[in-house]
Amino acid sequence: MKILRKMVICFTFTAVVSCTGNNALSGDKVLRMATTTSTDNTGLIDYLAPYIQADTGIELKWVAVGTGKAFVLGKNCDVDVLMVHAPDAENQYVDEGHGICRSQIMYNDFVIIGPKNDPARIKGKAVSEALNRIVEKSASFASRGDDSGTNKKEMNLWKSAGLPVPDREQWYIQTGQGMLSTINIAAEIGAYTLTDRGTFLKYESNYKGHLRLVILIEGHRSLRNQYSVIAINPDRCKNAQFELTMKFINWITSSRARKLIGDFKLLGKQLFIPNACEH
Repeated sequence: MKILRKMVICFTFTAVVSCTGNNALSGDKVLRMATTTSTDNTGLIDYLAPYIQADTGIELKWVAVGTGKAFVLGKNCDVDVLMVHAPDAENQYVDEGHGICRSQIMYNDFVIIGPKNDPARIKGKAVSEALNRIVEKSASFASRGDDSGTNKKEMNLWKSAGLPVPDREQWYIQTGQGMLSTINIAAEIGAYTLTDRGTFLKYESNYKGHLRLVILIEGHRSLRNQYSVIAINPDRCKNAQFELTMKFINWITSSRARKLIGDFKLLGKQLFIPNACEH
C-alpha cells in the first residue's frame, strides 16, 4: 500500500514532466541539495544553478559530499533532494523508504588513472586483470575510502576481480577525501586511482601539459557512471520541501536541462551525457 502511494505521489508531481519541452515555473524558493563532489568539482552545478533559478525561481543551495554522506543527510532531514551516483545503493535507499521518485539524469564513465610510467603495466588491460596486477606488484593505489559513489564502485570492482577488498595493505592509501583531492594525492605519491571522467578532465584542465597521471583503463561496460536525483520522502521528513523538489526534478529532466548538460564541456570535451528520458 505504501509503495502504491509513493508511485501515485511521484506520478502526480511528474505528470507535467515533458521529455520534449521545458516547464517554466515561478516562486523564489530555496532548495537544499546534497550532491556528489564530482558534479561540484567539475563546475556543473555552478553552471546549472543560474538557469534553474531563472526558469523555476528556485535558488539551489548545495553541499558536495560522497554519496554515502548524502544518504545520511537525507535520512537526517537536512536536505530536500539528493543528486548521487550509486544505483544499487540508491535503489536500496528508496526501498527502505528514505527517498522517493528516483529519476536518472545523466551519465559519464569511470576510468582508472595512474603514473605515466605505469609501474604495474595495466594500460589497456581488462579491469579485473589490471586490479590483479596492481595487487601482484603492490603498486600504490589511492582510494577515496569515504563511502562515496566512486568508492562503492571501486569496492565492487575489487570483488568482481575475485580479490578481497584491500584495507590495511601498505600500498593501499585511503584518503578520506573528495575526488579531486584524491587525484592530487595520487599524483603526489605516484599512485593509481579510480575516478569519474569528469573530475579527471577538471584535473587535466588544472595542470595543462604537466599531468603526472594519465588514463590507463577506460571504455569498459563495468565502468559506466549513472547519476540520478532522489526526493527525500516527506513522510519521513516533515520539513522536506517535496513540491519544490518535484519542480526541480521536472526541470532537471526536461529537454532544456538535457541540452545544457550536454553542452557543458571542459577542454572541448563533454563531461556528462544526459539520459533523463531513457529507461
